[in-house]
Amino acid sequence: MTNTPDARVRVRFAPSPTGRLHVGGARTAIYNWAFARAMGGDFILRIEDTDPERSTEENVQVILNAMKWLGLNWDEGPEVGGDAGPYFQTERTGTYAEALERMKARGSVYPCFCTKESLDAKRAKAEAEEGGYAGYDRTCRDLDPAEAAARIAAGEPHVWRLRVPEGRGAIEFDDAVYGHVSFPAEVMDDMIVVRTDGSPTYNFAVVCDDANMGITHVIRGDDHLSNTPRQILIYEALGFDVPTFAHLSMILGPDGKKLSKRHGAASVEEFCERGYLPDAMVNFLALLGWSLDGETTLIDRETLCREFSLERVTKKDAVFDETKLDWMNGQYIKEMGASAWVQASLPWLFELGATAEDVAARPEFYLGMYPLVAERLQRLDEIPAKLAFLFWGAHVPEFDEKSVAKVLKKEGARADEALRACRAVLADESRPWEAASLEEACRAEGERLELKPKLLFQPLRVAVCGNMVSPPLFESIVLLPRADVLARIDQVTEEVFGG
Repeated sequence: MTNTPDARVRVRFAPSPTGRLHVGGARTAIYNWAFARAMGGDFILRIEDTDPERSTEENVQVILNAMKWLGLNWDEGPEVGGDAGPYFQTERTGTYAEALERMKARGSVYPCFCTKESLDAKRAKAEAEEGGYAGYDRTCRDLDPAEAAARIAAGEPHVWRLRVPEGRGAIEFDDAVYGHVSFPAEVMDDMIVVRTDGSPTYNFAVVCDDANMGITHVIRGDDHLSNTPRQILIYEALGFDVPTFAHLSMILGPDGKKLSKRHGAASVEEFCERGYLPDAMVNFLALLGWSLDGETTLIDRETLCREFSLERVTKKDAVFDETKLDWMNGQYIKEMGASAWVQASLPWLFELGATAEDVAARPEFYLGMYPLVAERLQRLDEIPAKLAFLFWGAHVPEFDEKSVAKVLKKEGARADEALRACRAVLADESRPWEAASLEEACRAEGERLELKPKLLFQPLRVAVCGNMVSPPLFESIVLLPRADVLARIDQVTEEVFGG
C-alpha cells in the first residue's frame, strides 16, 4: 500500500481482547475515530487476538460492547466487514506468510538456528564479563545460503530475523505529537519477525496489518514509541511507505502515577456500570490531551468530529480528574431530557422495582422523575438513593433516625400539628393533585397555624420520603397515589406520635 500525502485518511484502533477496555485505550480509540471523522476518512477496528489463553470470544464482545456504548462506530471491522479484512489477526496468517516471502525475496531477512539455551548463555556471559547485553550477535546472519537451505530442509528449528541494513543512518520520523524523533540504527537488534512455530512477532504482524489495510496514520499510546523505529525498519524491509505516527501521552491518576485499578475504576465498563453517560465519557476522555480552544469544556461529539486535529494534541501527560468527570456528567444529565434519561436510567430503576412493562404503562410517572433529579445527579447510580421512596407504596420501610430525632421529635417543633394540617389538605379530593395547588394550600394552613414553612414542610418530607433530604417535595408527592401519601402520614403519626 502506498501512503501519499493526498491519500484518504485511514486509521485503526487495534485492541487485544484480553479483558475490559481500559480508559487509556478508549481515549486512543476516540482520537482515531474523531480524526477519521474530521478528515473524512475511515476508522477501522482490528482485533489483535493472538494471545490464545486470554483472547476469548467473550473478551471480544466486551471490547465491541464498550466501543458501541461509547458510540464509536467503525467503518470497517468485526460485524461490519470491509475490503481490507479479515479484521482478526488470527485470520490473517496467510498475509504474514506472504510478507515473509516478500522479505526473503528482497534479502531483508535470514534464518537463525541459534537455540534459546545458546542465546541465554551468551547473554549471561555478556552481562557478567562485558558489563551489558548488546543484543543478538548475528551468528547466523552470514551463513552460506545453501547451508541454511539444507538445514531448513532437514527440519532444523529456526526463526526468521530482520537484516538491519549495515550503515543505515539514524531512524528518524516526524511524530505528529512529539515532533522530530531520532533513534540510532546501530542499537537496533536483528529482531525476530517470525518465531520457530511460524507465528509472527508483534511488531511484524502490526506492520503487515497496517500496510495491507492502507493505514495512513498510526495514533497510539506513547508506550509504543520504542516500537516505532523497529516497525519503520520492517516497513522499509517490505518496501512499503511509512505512515504518519502520533504517540499519545499517558493518563495519570491524581498521584501522578499511571492510571490503574488502584485509583478506582479504570475500564469503560466500570464507568458505564457507575452511571456515567457515554457522551460525557467521550467528552471527558477527549480532553485528556486535546483541547478545542484551551477554554471550552463541554464539547458535543459533532463538534469533536468536526474540529479534532492532531496539532492540538499535547505531549504533556494528562491527569484523570474524577471530580471534573462527575461535574461534566452532571451537566450532560441536566441537558439530556426526560425520555433519554428514563432509557439511560433503566438499570437503576429496575433495582428499585420498576419493570419494563410498568415503564411502558406509566410513562408520565417515570418521565416525571427527571425534573426531580435533573440538577441533583452527577451519576445515574445515585438514582436508587434519591428516588427509592417513589417505589415504596403505602408503607415506609424505615425512617431515617436522625431525621426523626431532628424534625419529628424535636421539642417545640409542633411536627404533629404540621402533619395533621398537611394531611387535611392532601386528603381533600376536591383539590387538584397538582404540586403548585397543594403547596399553596398547605402554606395557607401553615400561616393559619403560625408555623414557618420549614416547620410545616420538613415533617411532611420525612413522612413521605423517609428522611429530611429529598427531591422537591410537592413535585414528588404528586407522582404518588393520594392514598399512599396519606397512608405514610398516618404511619408516622402512629409510630412517632402514638396515633
